[in-house]
Amino acid sequence: MESFLSLFDPNQPDDGFDEEQELNGNSSGSSEYEIDANANSNNCNNSNNLNSNTKNNLIFDFEQGALPPEPQLGNVEYKLKLVNPSKQRFEHLVTQMKWRLREGHGEAIYEIGVSDAGHLQGLSDKDMNASLTTLKQMAHHLGASTSVLRRKTIAVRRSVAEVLVRKIPDDQHNIEVRVAVLGGADAGKSTLLGVLTQDELDNGHGRARLNMFRHMHEIQSGRTSCISHETLGFDALGNVVNYKYNEMMTAEEISDRSTKLVTFMDLAGHRRYMRTTVQALSGYSPHYAMLVVSAGSGCNDTTEEHLAIVRALDMPFFILITKTDITSPDATVQELRTLLTNIGCRKVPFVVTNTDEAISAGSNQVSENIVPIFCVSNVTGTGLNLVTKFLYVLSPGISNAEKDRLELEPCEFQIDEIFRVTDVGPVVGGLLVQGVLTENMPMKIGPLPDGSFHAVNVHTIHRNKAPCRVVRAGQSASLSFTPSQELPSLRSGMVLLSDSGNIDEPYGTYFFQAKVSVLFHATAIYVGFQTTVHIGSIRQTAVIRGIMGGEKLGTNDSASVMFEFVGHPEYVRPGMRILFREGMSSKGIGVVTQVFPVNKTRAK
Repeated sequence: MESFLSLFDPNQPDDGFDEEQELNGNSSGSSEYEIDANANSNNCNNSNNLNSNTKNNLIFDFEQGALPPEPQLGNVEYKLKLVNPSKQRFEHLVTQMKWRLREGHGEAIYEIGVSDAGHLQGLSDKDMNASLTTLKQMAHHLGASTSVLRRKTIAVRRSVAEVLVRKIPDDQHNIEVRVAVLGGADAGKSTLLGVLTQDELDNGHGRARLNMFRHMHEIQSGRTSCISHETLGFDALGNVVNYKYNEMMTAEEISDRSTKLVTFMDLAGHRRYMRTTVQALSGYSPHYAMLVVSAGSGCNDTTEEHLAIVRALDMPFFILITKTDITSPDATVQELRTLLTNIGCRKVPFVVTNTDEAISAGSNQVSENIVPIFCVSNVTGTGLNLVTKFLYVLSPGISNAEKDRLELEPCEFQIDEIFRVTDVGPVVGGLLVQGVLTENMPMKIGPLPDGSFHAVNVHTIHRNKAPCRVVRAGQSASLSFTPSQELPSLRSGMVLLSDSGNIDEPYGTYFFQAKVSVLFHATAIYVGFQTTVHIGSIRQTAVIRGIMGGEKLGTNDSASVMFEFVGHPEYVRPGMRILFREGMSSKGIGVVTQVFPVNKTRAK
């Protein structure tokens, strides 16, 4: 049997211009956490030696004197110069930019003054200005915006430039990146999000986190117990759009004013709420995970548990070390380095100390095997501008071909939350994992207790607290149903499927088979073992009814296993990823290989 690493190691291949003075958009220096990018080096000055071997792994590092050859796929384009192109050449360049934007889901990075082989040739000021003007015209032709990320002098009167081109897809309000925020209970996750989204520094006693809490007991205890969603926007020029943008700013206005929206999911750090955290990671499929570690307490059991779950789900992640105003982060950085470079992880830690490194890390978060590490303080603001710069260039890590493939599949919307709104009725929130969903679209919801599905009509759609008409694969949304129509009893874990009228009706299942790998178990897992199973938004107790090829499973063992849901049938299909746990710790992961629908098992 293949080991856990061979199954899920991320190293394996898978099926107009304005130079920004600072990213937060307050050029007058009014932002409370406007700190010089080099100031962060004081906190991590003893960690620079950790980056010596890492810089060779970064693609866009001008300090190395050369870049790797231009990638054929992806959203990165090298151009030696763009001076007075002919009309035919200009049209070709526009078509090329359109393709790069599609590859990057509306974002493309252009390296100007760089040959296709990656040599930094550089351009004179005259040629560089002409090239930037041409690039601006190309972007304008497509309705895109541009901003210079950085410009470096490499020789006498010769320079290279890195430019971000961004175009919002026609059917979207903005480009969205979902980030799950993980870490221990006292790491400062909610405080960090409060500082980023409110643009006000903390007072050292948790004042910034108060706006993040949803329940009174969270305010009283200072601990998050449920999933909280917060947004941070960026306009076309890279300026931060948050609640301090103006006095009357709302979440809907942040979405409307932003060309890029980072949606944070503030997850619980205490071990008693581990099931809520795992369900959010499994159900909402965030693009990235942000692991928050306190410089004072370092890596604890919760940190290692969250890291194991993120790796099990094959999710890119980055790390923020907080409370650096209280204690030096050097010991924590060294601890993280040991944790990330061991045999079971095989990641390359990269401590970000300046703006260039933040851009390089953000541009290569998916393509490279690096884990960016930021040292920040929510009280002094040190390092926070590097985090926003990093988030600004971070793009959704899904290929264009995979996105197109998912959109051509029949609709499947996984329900994670259920609300009841006055004068509207039941509203469901969740993730569209495949297909394209529109208003007034006929769907089927289920499975019901007998495994069948019920016909419904989607009435309205909201994304980021704003109404919209279309949702595409990979996007989260809230849906309401046509008034006065009969609805079954709704629960988390249900799905909405296309009502296409096919002969094969969808049905739920009690039994399914999966190829699993055990992450850790103190003894052994036998037939009859009860565990909590997470598959997408599904969270239910299941019993192992059979282990193929053996009688038991231990740590690092792999096998094909038969599961049975204990409570009610669920909609499961082959290819879905499964994570199972016992109590507060994860036990194993795997992939569903076969399902046995209720209607077919009854027929037999």
